[in-house]
Amino acid sequence: MRKTKTTPARRLLLDRYGRVADGIALLFFPYVEIVIHDLQSQTVAYIANNLSKRELGDESALEEIDHSAQSGTIGPYEKINWDGRRMRCVSTVLFDDAGAAVGVMCVNYNIAVFEDMKHVIDRVVSGAGLVKQPEELFKDDWQERINTFLHAWLQERQLALNSLTREHRRELVEALWEEGAFKGKSAANYVANVLGMGRATVYQHIRDLRGAAA
Repeated sequence: MRKTKTTPARRLLLDRYGRVADGIALLFFPYVEIVIHDLQSQTVAYIANNLSKRELGDESALEEIDHSAQSGTIGPYEKINWDGRRMRCVSTVLFDDAGAAVGVMCVNYNIAVFEDMKHVIDRVVSGAGLVKQPEELFKDDWQERINTFLHAWLQERQLALNSLTREHRRELVEALWEEGAFKGKSAANYVANVLGMGRATVYQHIRDLRGAAA
């Protein structure tokens, strides 16, 4: 660690913003690093949850940052960490009581771990070597046919299964009847379970539909 001169501006950075940095790092541990740069000395003044392997007193190389930016915030932007992983970052200019820019707080978010999770999830969801369902095995899969029709019906009407009214459920049972969904054994019981209806209610709807068709 390099020794740096303690100045009033540096003390302000550490006293006023060091605890803020610690709080953010603790809340998002272990994925977020906070680095406070001293603009006067152009060195690193404070690091919370060190992910970048920098040291206090290292050169900041922030000369080109527009410290007069009215918003005082730069980013979010991305950079590559020492291990080759991507980090998403936001830098905020820190001012003293006189309104002069004295420091920059950089919040560096390690998003690589979430990208790894996404890759794993994508592989699980996409599967490996998926083939079409064997028709000879699933030709009588009435449950899947009901599911396919049911969710197409819901999507067409922009409805959610858990928000159907009694009238919606009646209409859906009628639509399933017209589709021939109740030809399968136990299909009525299955529809009752899926729609959250009483079995007796579904059977009564079926009887009414049969009577109307007779």
